Amino acid sequence: MRRHLGISSRRAAAVLLPLWLAACGGGGAGGISFTDDQGVAAQPFPTNYRVDLLAFFKTYLNNPVGVRDAMMAEPVQRTVGGRLRYVSCVRYTAKDFDGRYTAPQERAVSYVDKRLDRIVENVTEACAGATYAPFPEMEKMTR
Repeated sequence: MRRHLGISSRRAAAVLLPLWLAACGGGGAGGISFTDDQGVAAQPFPTNYRVDLLAFFKTYLNNPVGVRDAMMAEPVQRTVGGRLRYVSCVRYTAKDFDGRYTAPQERAVSYVDKRLDRIVENVTEACAGATYAPFPEMEKMTR
C-alpha cells in the first residue's frame, strides 16, 4: 500500500507542480515580467543611452562602418505597446552587404529600467515630434 501511495504522490506532484509554477509566474494578461514594472508608472531615465545605442547598432547594422547622417533624439517618455517607456529615436544612413548606402532609416529604441529593451521599426507614433540632434559617435563606429 505504501508503495502505491508513493507513486500516486509523485504523479500528483508531477501534475500539480507545473500548474503551481504557472500560477505564480503568470502575471495576468501581460505575461511574465522580470521587473516590477507594470507599464503605468514613470520609468527611470536611461542615463547610459548613448553607449547602449552604439553597442546595439554595432551588432544590429550589417555594416556599422561609414554610417552617414546620424541623428538622435534624446529619450522621452512615450506609450509603446500600451506601456510607458523612455524612447529614443535614431535616423541614419548605413551601408548594405555590398558597401552601398541604403535609404535613410529611422528607428525607435525603448528602454526598461534604464536598459535598452527593444527596437521599433514602425516609428510613426513613437517618433512623432522628435527633436533630432547630430549623433557623431554613430558615424565613427568600427567593426
